[in-house]
Amino acid sequence: MQRKIGILMGGLSSEREVSINTGSAVMKACKQLDYNVLVLQFKRNYKKFKSQMQDCDIIFNALHGGTGENGEVQNWMEKNNIKFTGSDSSSSSVCMDKAKTKTILNREKIRTPLWEILKSTDEKTNIDLPLIVKPNDEGSTYGLRKVTKEADLISAIHNAHGNGKKVLVEEFIQGRELTVTILDNKAYPIIEIKPVNLLYDYECKYSRGMAKFICPAKLDFEIEKRIKSDTEKIFKILGCSIYGRADYILDKNNKHYFLEMNTLPGMTKTSLVPKSVAKVGLSFSELIEKIIKLSL
Repeated sequence: MQRKIGILMGGLSSEREVSINTGSAVMKACKQLDYNVLVLQFKRNYKKFKSQMQDCDIIFNALHGGTGENGEVQNWMEKNNIKFTGSDSSSSSVCMDKAKTKTILNREKIRTPLWEILKSTDEKTNIDLPLIVKPNDEGSTYGLRKVTKEADLISAIHNAHGNGKKVLVEEFIQGRELTVTILDNKAYPIIEIKPVNLLYDYECKYSRGMAKFICPAKLDFEIEKRIKSDTEKIFKILGCSIYGRADYILDKNNKHYFLEMNTLPGMTKTSLVPKSVAKVGLSFSELIEKIIKLSL
């Protein structure tokens, strides 16, 4: 019997457009896979789709950021016996909170840049310049800034506060930006990101030609092995499941620093997860099918 797949996309987060792009790409792949597809696009009220969702075999969660990635939607679906793709509500909530993630991994001796949380724009930081300022609970590098001068710190904190309730101030580590896809608890080829801007920010992430991607990244075999092994370990520690993407900085001494785990990474044909799995021969539609089957 033909499976019915609901694709949940849109929402109100800063990543609404990214979600719609992901949802549209997933919809095309699902049609190619001969699934019966139901598109569920919303702005505020996803609960209006309750009966339609319960009528589906599974919901492909194509949301990014906000309620779609912080565990709220997942928790509601769990309570209503609606199956969905990706990590559960608990791990989604933890991973969306960058400081909480770093605290958990710090206890497990996973290397991550020094950090502090600022709850108001008046608070001072003990992290030395240069440093990174970003919202604690936003995805997609939204509100991300590198601060090199004391005079620019307040505006960077205000900017990040506008995108989230708490601001994460983090030690800046000069190095190579790496990202690792994980699917079914296994790490896939590592991608090195070379942005045009100083950082791999929102503009570089979503503007054509603003970043180069090297896959697989040119790394010493032992370093690659350690990063992949840590990614699999982190995925397990944080209680994640099905798929995700971990971001790192590799410094000049070849020490890798974990930055964050994305539980709902972008899933268009040009996104980083599809780029990585393509290196081992997995097409975009095969990737979507694998995510659905694992989630079922």
